[in-house]
Amino acid sequence: MRAAVVKSVGEVAVETVDDPTPGPRDVVVQVAACGLCGTDLHILQGEFAPTLPVIPGHEFAGTVVALGADALGVREGDRVAVDPSLYCHECHYCRRGHNNLCQRWGAIGVTTAGGAAEYVSVPAANCVVLPDHVDTRDATLIEPLSCAVRGYDVLRSQLGAHVLVYGAGTMGLMMLRLAQRVGAVGVDVVDVNADRLTVASSLGADRVAESAEGLEPPFGWDLVVDATGNAAAIQDGLERVGPGGTFLQFGVSDYSTRATIEPYRIYNKEITITGSMAVLHSYERAAELFATGVLDPGVFVTGRVPLEDYASALDSFRSGSGLKTQVVPGG
Repeated sequence: MRAAVVKSVGEVAVETVDDPTPGPRDVVVQVAACGLCGTDLHILQGEFAPTLPVIPGHEFAGTVVALGADALGVREGDRVAVDPSLYCHECHYCRRGHNNLCQRWGAIGVTTAGGAAEYVSVPAANCVVLPDHVDTRDATLIEPLSCAVRGYDVLRSQLGAHVLVYGAGTMGLMMLRLAQRVGAVGVDVVDVNADRLTVASSLGADRVAESAEGLEPPFGWDLVVDATGNAAAIQDGLERVGPGGTFLQFGVSDYSTRATIEPYRIYNKEITITGSMAVLHSYERAAELFATGVLDPGVFVTGRVPLEDYASALDSFRSGSGLKTQVVPGG
C-alpha cells in the first residue's frame, strides 16, 4: 500500500509499505480521509513520536475491510471513525481514570502507524460506527472535536461565562462552537489571520480582533483559552483572565516555549491555570455531537488533496492557509 512516512526529523515521503494485518482484537480500516494537525508538524520536528520512522495521521475515518479473530463491536463494511488513543489500562494514572496521562501513552499516527495511508490496523474497541447521514470523510473532524470536548470537561464551564479564545484555526473555532453550546454569554476571538477572523464572525463570535486590547469586559473574561501554542498569545492570555477566572492551555506548544506568571496575582485573584491533553472519555460524545450538526464540515474542511501530496499539504498547513486539510488516499 501507499503511505506517508516521517522518515527522520524534517523528512517525510510517500512510499510503498507492507499492508497491515489485524491482530486478534484489531480491524483493518480502508482510510477514506485523514486530517492534518499541528501534532503532525511536531512529529516532523522530532517531538511526540518516540521513534522514527512512523506513518502519521491520527484524525481519520474509513471502512472496515478485515477483522481479527476476536474483534468485537464492528463488522466488515462498517464505516467508522477511530479514536487514536492507546492506553495501557494498568499504570497508576490509568487506574485513577486519567488514561490520557498514561505512563505508557501512545496514539495511532503518533507512536504507531496511522491513517496517512491507504489502510491502517486499529483496535476494534477504538472504532465508532457512523450513522448513515454522516459522510465518512467529514468524520475525520470527530477526533479534534473530541479534544475540544475534553477541554470543556476540564473547564467545567458555567452558564453565562465571558470567554476569550486565542486562535481562530480549527481548534479555536471548535472551542468557540462548544462555548456557545454550553451557554457562554459572550465569546471573543483573537487571531492575527484576518481570513480566520472572518470565519469566526460567521460562526457567531461576538467580537473578533487581532488583539485583545480594548475588548475586555467590565469584570474581565471568566474563561481564557489558548488554542495557538504561541508564546506571545499565551503570555497575553494569562494576563487577561478576570478574578476567579480560568486559563486553559489547549494549544500545543513547542517543548521550548516559555511564559511568565505572576504568583501573587494568581493567589490574590484566585485564578486557575490548567491544561487539557488530547482525548479522555470524550470521543464517543464528540461523535454524537458531530452527528447532531454542531460543526459544519463545509466550513472546517477547506481542502482535500491526494495522499501523494502529503508533504506539500503539510507545508501549506504550516503557512496557516485555510483550516482543516485532508489527504484522501483514494484520490
